[in-house]
Amino acid sequence: MEEEKLKKEITLLGAFSTVMGTVIGAGVFFKVATVTKESGSARITLLAWLVGGLLTLCAGLTSAELATAIPKTGGAVKYIEYTYGKLWGFLLGWAQMLIYFPANIAALSIIFSTQLINLFHLKVSLLVPIAMIVGFSVTGINLLGTKVASRFQSVSLVLKLIPILLIIAVGLFKGSGETVSFIPSTLSNHSTFSRFSGALFATLFAYDGWLGVGAVAGEMKRPEKDLPKAIFLGLLFITVVYVVINYVFLKTLPIEALSGNENAASNVANVLFGEVGGKIVTLGILLSVYGALNGYTMTGIRVPYALAKENLIPGSQWLSRLSKRTKVPYMTALVQISIAFIMINLGSFDLLTDMLIFVIWLFSVMIFFAVFILRKREPELNRPYKVPFYPLIPILAILGGIFILSVTLLTQTKLALTGILITAIGIPVFYIQKNILLEENKKTSLK
Repeated sequence: MEEEKLKKEITLLGAFSTVMGTVIGAGVFFKVATVTKESGSARITLLAWLVGGLLTLCAGLTSAELATAIPKTGGAVKYIEYTYGKLWGFLLGWAQMLIYFPANIAALSIIFSTQLINLFHLKVSLLVPIAMIVGFSVTGINLLGTKVASRFQSVSLVLKLIPILLIIAVGLFKGSGETVSFIPSTLSNHSTFSRFSGALFATLFAYDGWLGVGAVAGEMKRPEKDLPKAIFLGLLFITVVYVVINYVFLKTLPIEALSGNENAASNVANVLFGEVGGKIVTLGILLSVYGALNGYTMTGIRVPYALAKENLIPGSQWLSRLSKRTKVPYMTALVQISIAFIMINLGSFDLLTDMLIFVIWLFSVMIFFAVFILRKREPELNRPYKVPFYPLIPILAILGGIFILSVTLLTQTKLALTGILITAIGIPVFYIQKNILLEENKKTSLK
């Protein structure tokens, strides 16, 4: 009864805050370097951020139909499992466990380390050691207990908005860099389209996180009404904020100074607030990154734990252990940070973010198709909310997803194939574990 009560306590405001807290993280500050490098144009840069937001909005509104029809804690894994079967739900969890969450932790640790080195003029050789210390420190916070981690997350949600709002408020009235126009240049020639597609793909890490929002549907008071509103208003607000802050970046510094510059956000802060003020704002940005890191760590350690509880992965008995004092799945936390450490040593910020975006959008496209499948297969299924302008919005989400996957396959073939291969390894693991479980059940029944 207590669990049921907890599951129905989230209001519209709470869901809206979840959308904001899940999506806004490090990407808004650090993907400007890649987006401007890919686009080579202020107008294409702004168009890429706008289209990235609209694509994410279509994706969020589409997945919301499944979230309200299947309002179970677990979100995307449950939608895919319900539509395609246990194997596919497991593969999403497997991909999240081995790629998505560790890659997020590694990428954010690297960018935190990069900014810290820039802020305090430390040796570049310290990048990896600092990144590892940062990643482990966040894991340490989560090992102290869910209450500690969740309180930290609530505080960081407020703190991460401060540097964004300060940069926007001051930047709109100061700075003189690139002449900026919201009117896009023509995308008819191949060269311009290629630059736009690369810039659009780069924005998606900043919009990442929307897929996890549906996981709270089972804990909402009125998911059928409030979840679609929270997703629409949250993602719309985020899109506006992202476009405006990038307008400020381009207004403050010329695009040549932003292109490929991992310290672009710090440099903009220095121009707008002076050296001392810039450092204070940069500290705020670091807190935003650290908060995002905490969010992915807190969520990520529960994915392999859930799989282990169902004996779906090797070492399930070991991985399903909880700390006696804090009730945190400490073994999965250690596994997650270990994988992240390997990625920190092998990858760069952009490489890691591109890999996790590719893998998560593979399953996102499956979710968009699931709306069509379930409408045909189960027309009587209770759908408190239906995606507006059906089938246009889901089709746009599918086309956007296919575009993202195609761009990655064509431009980063090895990265895409690596993501597919790691995910595919989960297929034999699933069947081996299934057979082991069947054998154990037979032995138990014979006894």
